[in-house]
Amino acid sequence: MIERKFISQINKELAVKEYIRSTLRNVGLSDIRMIRTPIGEKIIVKTSRPGIVVGRGGSNIATLSAKLKEDFKLENPQIEIEEVKNTALDAQIVAETITSSLERFGPQRFKAIGHKMMAEIMHAGAMGVEILISGKIPSSRAKVWRFYQGYIKKCGDIAVTYVLEAKAQAQLKTGVVGVQVRIMPPDIKLPDAITILGADEPLVEEVPLKKEKKKSPSKETKKEKATEKAEVTQEPPTDVSEENEA
Repeated sequence: MIERKFISQINKELAVKEYIRSTLRNVGLSDIRMIRTPIGEKIIVKTSRPGIVVGRGGSNIATLSAKLKEDFKLENPQIEIEEVKNTALDAQIVAETITSSLERFGPQRFKAIGHKMMAEIMHAGAMGVEILISGKIPSSRAKVWRFYQGYIKKCGDIAVTYVLEAKAQAQLKTGVVGVQVRIMPPDIKLPDAITILGADEPLVEEVPLKKEKKKSPSKETKKEKATEKAEVTQEPPTDVSEENEA
C-alpha cells in the first residue's frame, strides 16, 4: 500500500510538471520543482522571463493556481518564481531557444542557429558543449547533425551528476525535430585535475659567498719592504773629527 501511494504521488508530480510546461511555452522555462509543506504544495518555477510568467498584476499565476486546484486536486498550491541569470549555461533554456528558432526561421538555417548557440555557451565560460539536432532537416531524409566544442565528459560520475543535459522537440512542416543539449559548466572540479602549489611564485636560490683569496706579494714589493725596514733600523753615523777638535 505504501509503495502504491508513493507511485501515485510521483505520477501526480510528473503530470503537474508536464501541464505547467505545456502552459508556459516560449518563456525560457528551465526547471520545475514541487515541494510538499504542511501548508500546501510549493511549486518553484525557474525561468529567464519572470515578468511574462507572473503576468500583469499576477493574473497568470492566479489562473494557473486555480487550474491546478481544479484539475489536479491540489489543496493550496503556492507558485514561486526564480529568475535564471545566466541563460547560456542552462541546458533546458538553450534547447527551448533552438526549437523556437527552428519553428520561427525554418529548417534551412539550422547550421547558423547551432553555431550561434554554441558560440554563446562557450563565451559564457562553459568547459564544453554538444548540440544534437536530429530529424528530417534540411532535406526529407532523416539525419543527425552534431555541433560540439571544448571538452565534455561522456561517461563516469562527472557525466551523470554534473553535466547538464536537456531535450526538446520542434514541430516543423517536415515532421518532429529533436534537439539534445549537453553543457559542461565551468565550476566542475575534475578528479584528474592537478594543481601545482607555488607554481606562480618566483624561485629564490641561496648562493654561498666565495672567500677572497689573499694575493701573494710580488718580488718587487718584498724588496721595497726590506729596504724600508733597513732604513728604519740603521742608526746615524757619528763624526770623529768634530769630537777630537773639541
